[in-house]
Amino acid sequence: MSRIRPALALCLTLIGGTAMADAPRVAVDIAPVHSLVARVMADVGTPDLILPPGASPHEYNLRPSEASALQNADIVVWMGEDLAPWMDHAVETLATNASVLTLLEADVTTRLDVRENALFEAHSHDDHDDHGHKEDGHDDHGHDDHAHDDHGHDDHADHAAHDDHDDHADHDTHDHAEHDDHAHGTHDPHAWLSPANAGAWLNLIASELSAADPENAGTYFANAAAARAELDELSAEINATLDPVRNRSFIVFHDAYQYFEAAFDFPAAGAISLSDATDPSPARIAQIRDRVRDQDIACVLTEPQFNPGILATVLDGTTAKTAVSDPLGVDLTPGPALYPQLIRNLATALASCL
Repeated sequence: MSRIRPALALCLTLIGGTAMADAPRVAVDIAPVHSLVARVMADVGTPDLILPPGASPHEYNLRPSEASALQNADIVVWMGEDLAPWMDHAVETLATNASVLTLLEADVTTRLDVRENALFEAHSHDDHDDHGHKEDGHDDHGHDDHAHDDHGHDDHADHAAHDDHDDHADHDTHDHAEHDDHAHGTHDPHAWLSPANAGAWLNLIASELSAADPENAGTYFANAAAARAELDELSAEINATLDPVRNRSFIVFHDAYQYFEAAFDFPAAGAISLSDATDPSPARIAQIRDRVRDQDIACVLTEPQFNPGILATVLDGTTAKTAVSDPLGVDLTPGPALYPQLIRNLATALASCL
């Protein structure tokens, strides 16, 4: 017996040591979504992050290690081509054996239309209900509701029609020249800034992982349930942070935050730039400058990469303050804690600026 026990122990050690290796290989596009996947995979495996911190999701050239992660993936989780048009071809050609979960195309995702104008008028987001998605609560996301039929490679159809927006030039009143990074659809792609969307995606992610790894299905769904409870607590925390400053107005440099605005009923008054890839037109800058002055805007929410000269022009002669925000979590460590910290940091920056 004394000889058998060490051999048995070695066998069990080897079996236990393969748990991480046998976990599905998952490739994820951006850090906030990677954080959600990592939370669901806790104690089982670790997903690969394709887009490194600081890189723009709208245009990117894969490094060999990132291409390899896609090529070896069992599952790919990404927002969709409205956010990362370059990745559609990469997924289709490299991740040939992977199950693909495109979050912006999922039925449970609340999608908001792109806002084209520089100035945003106060309105209810109820007019987006025709997308068939609710923005409140997570209770309706049971395990049986998430079929996998729509997550295969059929999502990657011919998208050649995206170049047809190039002929919309010189229309300053609508800023069509600034639409390059939104030209791939009518929906705002920054849907991860809605905690309700994030909560709905947790079950989709758990379902995909469970289909590939049934033995760990219980862990995946338990992690997803725990993460949804954490998001509910986070939303209550964010509302408490914003409540004291709800009577103040702000604008954003880059129109990336309307999902956050809708989630917490705290609308921005306008955006200096529609895109983070191009500078705003002079007409758009003038519109925003007038609004800041006329409505006594208290804060401009900006991002580190934007032109400080444009911001100085908008703020000239006003008392508005600025705060740096980050919709992608560039300065945060990738992993399960990134998503809640990202949302928390956004609310804190806004409240301190107001």
